[in-house]
Amino acid sequence: MDWLKRDGRSLGDPSKNPWCGDFVETCIRVSLPDEPLLGALGTNPYWARNWLLFGQDTKPVTGAVLIFERGSGGHVGFAVGQDDTHFYVLGGNQSDAVTIARIAKSRLLGARWPATYPPRPQRLPTIKPGEFLATTNEI
Repeated sequence: MDWLKRDGRSLGDPSKNPWCGDFVETCIRVSLPDEPLLGALGTNPYWARNWLLFGQDTKPVTGAVLIFERGSGGHVGFAVGQDDTHFYVLGGNQSDAVTIARIAKSRLLGARWPATYPPRPQRLPTIKPGEFLATTNEI
């Protein structure tokens, strides 16, 4: 919880709130303090689907912000790898921790890259299935 407050704000107690958006927002604010968070994203970076408004559209590349559907809500984290059917995502609120989770590619809503940082055209590395558990419920 202390780390989530490093950027001067937080959703609150991570044991009581879904905090994947808080994790991504803290990472962006600490590493790219001049990156604009506009519109609904600036107002509520804790709602995962608001990250579809972040920066610029990109293909899934290492470090890109990936936004996934999860019922009427969503999940957000950073791309670290892929296999044929899943992305490997570094994120918060994955088994109630910061972990790398395997999330089905079919759930992807979008991939975004910061507006203030040069794009990285590199492909996502391939990770062997079985190294990480697949998840459908990031809590």
